[in-house]
Amino acid sequence: MKTEENVQEISRYINRELSWIEFNRRVLEEAQDKDTPLLEKAKFLGITASNLDEFMSVRVAGLLDLQKNGYNKKDFTGYAPASLLRRIFKRTSAFVAEQYKVYKELTRQLAKHGIRIHTFDELSASQQKAANHHFHQIVYPVLTPMAIDQARPFPLINSLGLYLAVVLTRSEDVGKEDAELHFAIVRVPPNFSRLVQVPTRGKAKAHFVFLEEIIREHIHTLFNGYAPVSVHAFRLTRNSDLVLDEEAAEDLLEEIEKELRKRRWGTPVRLEVEKGIHPYALEQLIEEFEISADVFEIDGGPLDLSCMTRLPEMIPENGSLKYPEVQPVYPEDFLEEDSLFDVIRKKDVLIYHPYESFQAVNDFLIEAAEDPQVLAIKITLYRVSGNSLLVRALERAAEYGKQVTVVLELKARFDEERNIAWAKRLEKAGCHVVYGLIGLKTHAKVTQIIRQEEDGLRRYMHVGTGNYNENTARLYTDVGLFTSDAEIGEDASSLFNEITGYSTAPRLNQLVSAPTWMAGELARLIGRETEFARAGSPARIIAKINSLSNQEMIDHLYEASQAGVKIDLIVRGVCCLRPGVPGLSENITVRSIIDRYLEHSRLFYFENGGEPETWLSSADWMTRNLTRRVEVMCPVRGRTTRDILVRILKLHLKDTAKARLLQPNGTYLRRTEEDGGFRSQFEAAKIKAWKKPAKRGQPSDVTAPAPADR
Repeated sequence: MKTEENVQEISRYINRELSWIEFNRRVLEEAQDKDTPLLEKAKFLGITASNLDEFMSVRVAGLLDLQKNGYNKKDFTGYAPASLLRRIFKRTSAFVAEQYKVYKELTRQLAKHGIRIHTFDELSASQQKAANHHFHQIVYPVLTPMAIDQARPFPLINSLGLYLAVVLTRSEDVGKEDAELHFAIVRVPPNFSRLVQVPTRGKAKAHFVFLEEIIREHIHTLFNGYAPVSVHAFRLTRNSDLVLDEEAAEDLLEEIEKELRKRRWGTPVRLEVEKGIHPYALEQLIEEFEISADVFEIDGGPLDLSCMTRLPEMIPENGSLKYPEVQPVYPEDFLEEDSLFDVIRKKDVLIYHPYESFQAVNDFLIEAAEDPQVLAIKITLYRVSGNSLLVRALERAAEYGKQVTVVLELKARFDEERNIAWAKRLEKAGCHVVYGLIGLKTHAKVTQIIRQEEDGLRRYMHVGTGNYNENTARLYTDVGLFTSDAEIGEDASSLFNEITGYSTAPRLNQLVSAPTWMAGELARLIGRETEFARAGSPARIIAKINSLSNQEMIDHLYEASQAGVKIDLIVRGVCCLRPGVPGLSENITVRSIIDRYLEHSRLFYFENGGEPETWLSSADWMTRNLTRRVEVMCPVRGRTTRDILVRILKLHLKDTAKARLLQPNGTYLRRTEEDGGFRSQFEAAKIKAWKKPAKRGQPSDVTAPAPADR
């Protein structure tokens, strides 16, 4: 009989949400790894908290909506919303408990190195004096106590904001058993640092106290005539997904601004409270938010550990407590000529971030903006850094009279407000800003520059796997291709015409776009390997992606495995495919690499009967990417660039230090070696050594690596 407990074991697929929880657990492992520097452990711990916040406010919120509306149909992994939610809350509760165990151990280890996080009572007299001064001079003026009674209704509680629940009694009633209780709320100011630094002596590096600890100590100053009975922190997570009627919206920018205001009133999803919260306070919160089963009682540390991501930047020391600083190198190909256009006209150039500098992409736009021969620039923007040189280059190009078209995705989740600001700024500079296609997110990463040259117009292209964001380009691994290939340039023009004008998605020459063509083309490429295997010809697939959750793609891979195709998948996050199942997927391996940098590139290798094809893409193999987003997959055809892409894949398949292998039961097994093993990101950092092209007469490196251990 199929039960909730054994459905995972008998399903052909792993559930997406449960797979995501396993991914976040792998991130937490980096905060537990003895080889991870201490301050980097703090960063990884904070990342797991931010990840969990987004998961609860989007994925869990969506499931709760389905349950509330009576939806009980099972997904392709065998779960209905109700049974899945039970599993999710059980696993996330255990995960949160593990987070706080890590926090306790981390603070203990940090203290040995002179970095302490105190409670207020643990501060010395001089440190308390400094904290008191900070409160009275900086914090107190912005605090607003909010009493709750018949005349003063419950205030708006912002999603993921940190608040103090204060239970009070009148000063004259202190000590009375029947004293009337009163309830109030104080928000911890979000625009101040949670970690407040206090003076240290001797060899101590840094001492901190949490901001809410300081406010708690002085809470009596906010309620004259009342005495605090208890003060405990709480935090509410709301549904943060936007619901847009794009068809009916007269102005998409205004519609999104309106929906962003509504986000503050999203349905409550999770309530976090400090252990020991006063029963009266908890009763008030549960009644107001109409939430009971989804209350997380936090023991052993502060609410909202995401603040730990900032700890490394607050400590100037850069020795053994942090990763050694790595300076991205400027791509050597672009040092050959004064102009990037001169280089790209002669050859394709593949660059690998963060080991190679994103400044090359900025320079591509900066040179285009100032080059009088450049007539037009077209670019897609999804997530942009706060102080973007690239955006400034686009503004200058428009001011110089060039035709600048920016496809700016306003619906990039949690970047909506920033992108609205960018849209207004670019429009003011004279750029033509387009918000994309109705019902679709534009997630492709494409730049096109049209230049007038002696022999006519030439299109210069950049196609990438990651966002045009110079900040994340130092933290994420991504690949970008510069090319002046005429067919790719023609395809890009067609793609931009589809987005900006009335044009159906055509079948392109070299680029493959979603949502119209990509799923079918990937199925064709996998099917071709299947036929080669059946015919006894070389058949091999290597795919590096962030997530794999589309059922049809998984089924195509299962069929290829059964035909004998050797398949190695490098999937950082969610993976719904079960590898290594006899008769189903015994020819498939899945590995996840979690390390210093976030693995973000999407790279594909198909053996093609001995004539390999390599691709880069903006798209993961998820239903949303293949059916609800504008995405691009670009062939990497030049010998040198193909060699580089294959070497990148080889580095990942050789990793024995940070790779975890997915097992048939959905767990991940880490391969550990006494010497630390082969660490792909550390080897990739030696880019000047391994990226050198093969000398003339030497064999190409395009042959795929041997199949991974199974």
